[in-house]
Amino acid sequence: MTNAIEIRGLEWTPGEAFALQDLNVTVPRGAIYGFLGPNGSGKTSTIRLLMGMAKPQKGSITVLGGRVPGHLPENLARTGYVPERPHLIPTLTVEEAIRFHSAFYSSWDAAWAMEMKAAFRLPDVTRIARLSKGETGKLLILLALAQRPELLVLDEPTDGLDPVVRRDVLAAVLEYVSETEATVFISSHLVHELERFCDWVGVLDNGRMVTEMTMEDFKKEIKRVRVVGAPAEFQAPLPFDLLGRRKSDGLGLGESWVIRGWRDEMAAFFSEAGAEVRDVMDLDLEEGFVELLSSARPANKNGAVPIGVGEEV
Repeated sequence: MTNAIEIRGLEWTPGEAFALQDLNVTVPRGAIYGFLGPNGSGKTSTIRLLMGMAKPQKGSITVLGGRVPGHLPENLARTGYVPERPHLIPTLTVEEAIRFHSAFYSSWDAAWAMEMKAAFRLPDVTRIARLSKGETGKLLILLALAQRPELLVLDEPTDGLDPVVRRDVLAAVLEYVSETEATVFISSHLVHELERFCDWVGVLDNGRMVTEMTMEDFKKEIKRVRVVGAPAEFQAPLPFDLLGRRKSDGLGLGESWVIRGWRDEMAAFFSEAGAEVRDVMDLDLEEGFVELLSSARPANKNGAVPIGVGEEV
């Protein structure tokens, strides 16, 4: 089995305002896959379908080699899940919640759960309703990891947490992955945070997948190119995917082109048209994310494209 998650031709329409449309997602086994998208793009809806909490109208979902919903019990037994909103029983204490969840998993690692509880400084007898948001986030990660899953599905796991707690939560996840080679499917609006550790990225917008690629290809292929003397129209077809073209910002002359599929030898294409490539610059994940969404959306009356980077999905 080469892929931990395969979604093919998925369609789901929960209401008139939104629909997942012909969605295809491939998460290789052992990957840390960042699932990105602006507010309302369908990230949480996709995860709910993945976890069997809703049934699509069309398409197929395979998790760890088993079809959803047909093999859902086996899939869930091997999957650690942190939802967007906490799903814990508020009247239980931390100790009771750990004991309660352990009863559902034959793979539960009680010793490691106690180690994480101590490392996270979670109080035994405090009820979940009285935990801070950071403590609740740590407890959710503990419960997901202590079952020793092959797949981690994390929906905004660090949303609203302070930087110290985010660091502790992500460190625990990365330590587990380094020891077990588990697969991670993580949705987050903190784009810059995912850039540090994801090796695959998928960008979702308005229920459709905009792009899916390795982080290495993302950084290698998407560039901002400063071009001087470019004609309004080129006689020959462009040898790349043009994501954006606008006047250069700052004091630079010429235009700023955002290009997907850039190769150094493409500078000759501009030279043949009487233009000159002055600079080729890398984009970080957040910049590339915005440019990809901008190219996939029609502009509004002011020529701007609303993105919603940083909003909760």
